Amino acid sequence: MCLITFAYNSHPEYSLILLANRDEFFLRPSQAVHHWPDTPQILAGRDLEQGGTWLGLNQSGRFATVTNHRNGRDKRDGLRSRGDLTRHFLGGSQPARDYLHTLESEQQAYGAFNLLLGDASGLHYLSNRQNNPATRISAGVYGLSNALLDTPWPKVRKVRDGLRQLLQEREPNRDALLALMQDRERAPDEHLPDTGISLEWERMLSSCFIQSESYGTRAITLLMQKPDGSTYLREQTFDVEGNTEVQEFDLQLPAIGAAGREGD
Repeated sequence: MCLITFAYNSHPEYSLILLANRDEFFLRPSQAVHHWPDTPQILAGRDLEQGGTWLGLNQSGRFATVTNHRNGRDKRDGLRSRGDLTRHFLGGSQPARDYLHTLESEQQAYGAFNLLLGDASGLHYLSNRQNNPATRISAGVYGLSNALLDTPWPKVRKVRDGLRQLLQEREPNRDALLALMQDRERAPDEHLPDTGISLEWERMLSSCFIQSESYGTRAITLLMQKPDGSTYLREQTFDVEGNTEVQEFDLQLPAIGAAGREGD
């Protein structure tokens, strides 16, 4: 994933509302969200080049998504795929906190990442581009792109502020939520980050929805979950021509953060 905004325990009806854009080269083969034949408990899209996923759930109520941390000046080779981080968590049974604690000792073996995991204990965040250990996410509205959590890039602020506005509705409009992630306006040059890539690429990547001949937003995901575990998942995929397909799922899962809400 390359742009994520989410509201955790910040709405009267939904304990989690998450929106995410996956940006990738169009030539990289992948599958839309589905139940994996080799690991049926996983519901996720799949990168057919490395075998991992950018975002997914499993039937035990586990959630995982990952973004890269962009640094064009760091060109190390031989690093493990970020998609393995999510795939291994979704395919396993280790609690999120234990999984992240185990990962901390080997996190530098992976490409630069921001990892967001959820299970009954709550949401947890880890990046291998900061010295801090894994953190448990508290209630709030957040944004994440290709820098650390809540780094105020223009598109991060835009989708986070837009989500805050839509949270004022008791039943947030799904089309309006998805529209936040389809904004194609680019940021002014003076507001662009310097991540070690060309100015042309910084400009192209500054919009929420990215579109070019070779690279762009290939999927938008909407995840909405209530405290009782009622879960709605929608993925809209795009190809280089702009054609789109939609997958929708209504699920009943153990809720993310349910353990922390016991006795409320």
